[in-house]
Amino acid sequence: MTTLAGGTDTLTRDALTVLQPGFTGTTAPDWLLRRLGEGLASVGLFGRNIASPGQLAALTAQLRAERDDVLVAIDEEGGDVTRLEVRTGSSFPGNLALGAVDDVDLTREVARELGRRLAACGVNLNWAPSADVNSDPRNPVIGVRSFGADTELAARHTTAYVTGLQSAGVAACTKHFPGHGDTAVDSHHALPRIDVPADVLADRELTPFRAAIAAGSRAVMSAHILVPALDPDRPATLSRRILTGLLRGDLGYDGLIVTDGMEMRAIAGTYGIERGSVLAVAAGADAICVGGGLADDSTVRRLRDALVAAVRAGELPEERLAEAADRVRALARWASTAGRASEETRGSEVGLTAARRALTVTVAPGLGSPGTFEPLTEPPYVAALTPVANIAVGDETPWGIAAELVHLLPGTVTGSFSADDGEEANGRAQDGMAADGRAADGKVSGAGESAARAALQAAGARRIVAVVRDEHRHPWMASALDTLLAARPDTIVVEMGVPQAAPRGALHIATHGAARVCGRAAAEVIAGL
Repeated sequence: MTTLAGGTDTLTRDALTVLQPGFTGTTAPDWLLRRLGEGLASVGLFGRNIASPGQLAALTAQLRAERDDVLVAIDEEGGDVTRLEVRTGSSFPGNLALGAVDDVDLTREVARELGRRLAACGVNLNWAPSADVNSDPRNPVIGVRSFGADTELAARHTTAYVTGLQSAGVAACTKHFPGHGDTAVDSHHALPRIDVPADVLADRELTPFRAAIAAGSRAVMSAHILVPALDPDRPATLSRRILTGLLRGDLGYDGLIVTDGMEMRAIAGTYGIERGSVLAVAAGADAICVGGGLADDSTVRRLRDALVAAVRAGELPEERLAEAADRVRALARWASTAGRASEETRGSEVGLTAARRALTVTVAPGLGSPGTFEPLTEPPYVAALTPVANIAVGDETPWGIAAELVHLLPGTVTGSFSADDGEEANGRAQDGMAADGRAADGKVSGAGESAARAALQAAGARRIVAVVRDEHRHPWMASALDTLLAARPDTIVVEMGVPQAAPRGALHIATHGAARVCGRAAAEVIAGL
């Protein structure tokens, strides 16, 4: 049984209990262990905290030695957003790939196996799945994290994912309520606004969340978005109308409400994290997620003190804070007693199986027999047309197909090209590894033409495999493909984002995501396996 440190009053303990902070390093710092003894009940983990499954298991054991019922949370969606495999790429395809297959049993099995791996490492709360309907193809932050643009498809796969994950004893946190799909703005950078009528929201955005609630999702994460049809004044995370009136009242949800990261600019840049946290709890949130960027004891103390001061000033009802803390503790009790998935699963192969099934392969007319493609037998040149990664995905996780092609076609060479300079990143190509230069997207076609010319020069006589990510959102990328295909019509194109642009190239492969297994599946097609 957890024993809290003496000298911490109930109000202060409750304020600590509702926080979900992060930290730096691969072992728990002394300040974090001390706060766990004072009432902190949750800890958030990020890629910077994870080196291996064994190290992660040791870290979570260290946390539980201080507080045995601690909630250990992680942002592990699989696919493009991975923390368990941040340095290698995920063994599981993401939501868009699962939606493309549209086999709810497969989605449930993938989520169950992912949950089993999390549970084995001591993680018991996953900030997933994304139930957002990706209705705006320009969306810079959801995209492949969504099951798709079809509402009913998103709903049935949200149900399957929640069921599979929680069958492994890991609580699901369905996000981003009331739906982040119909926006072209990333809330990490600014406050998005969704201007659609309430009836559209009810029929489209809310349907997957209704499904998640019916499936028993233990937590729901709020979105930092302004939805005037629901509340013209405050973003969802800070809106009592949305969190208490809609989610609690109309939808009947009684589980834990978690905020998205409070240091995101949509909140931090408008209300500040202290004021934002007070308003969020007052609106109906039960847990404050912070630590993706601000990950120190000072941040925890600032938020704790802001909540305590708000109660004492009459700005936040003490019973509301106590109710929020009780919900955190209730989830901790569930997590500590939840059943675990059996070992009778497909293990590591279910992710690759799903990635293979998710591929959409288009062969250009006139190349061999209809629907056939002559596999490569010689090592190609892989030109990765590299956009800036969004913050949710991060730039630590490798993507592409070059590393996989090196295994299948030894001697494969690759280079990374961006909009910024039209030059090979870092001025070099390396066997089996993309150079890591990144640059901001541009809209001038000349940038794409320059990048393509650099790729053509680097490729020489080798067959070119052009790898893109959301071609439809990056004009320079489309321009680069125009130039590559005009010069080398036999170029193979691999789209690892949302396949909104029309297929082109001698062979076009849509992977519906950039997970490592998606790259492996595409490489197998190219090499004829």
